[in-house]
Amino acid sequence: MTGREYHEALWEAVPEGLDPAWFALRRGFLLARVGAGERVLDIGCGEGRFTEALADAGASVVGADIAEEPLRRAGARRGDLELQLIPDSGPWPFADCTFDAVWAGEVLEHVADTAGWLSELRRVLRSGGRLHLSTPNHEALGVMVLALSRARFASHFDPLSDHLRFYSRRSLAGVLSELGFEEIEIEAAGGRPGARPLLLASALRARW
Repeated sequence: MTGREYHEALWEAVPEGLDPAWFALRRGFLLARVGAGERVLDIGCGEGRFTEALADAGASVVGADIAEEPLRRAGARRGDLELQLIPDSGPWPFADCTFDAVWAGEVLEHVADTAGWLSELRRVLRSGGRLHLSTPNHEALGVMVLALSRARFASHFDPLSDHLRFYSRRSLAGVLSELGFEEIEIEAAGGRPGARPLLLASALRARW
């Protein structure tokens, strides 16, 4: 099974029209950091809910995904969206320095080749452009809370899950810095203090 076939199968199993996890929280974070008129790439856009939000806020946005099914759903919801199928490996079909900002909502944890993926993202982002992302939070305290329940721990770290990477604030900052980003800001969000399940990050593409 190819990577694309795998992700198509995943999407076929997802009911259509579900709200993304923590949608309102993540949308507020994103729209506070992207201005009207900016050219934005919503990478791993899924059914396009954030693509819609960015378009409605006045951004010039492209929603991109490696699977056709979520793009079909996004197009059925909003026929005016600019949507792009991209390969599951290799270069994306965008020129260098095309975008002012990139949004990657709950995508990074699914990426096998993290260095290659972030390098490609950096390539299409203009010098001084910003990456905004969300990913599950795996700070030590949150993992300890999960470990109090064998069932929850086993479910969260299911070896058949499509989550391949697990980030804390420190590890996320480290990989972004290593791959050419600076002015990195990361906050834990959602849930209860001490066990926030979400990381929200913003970083500047280094100008070298």
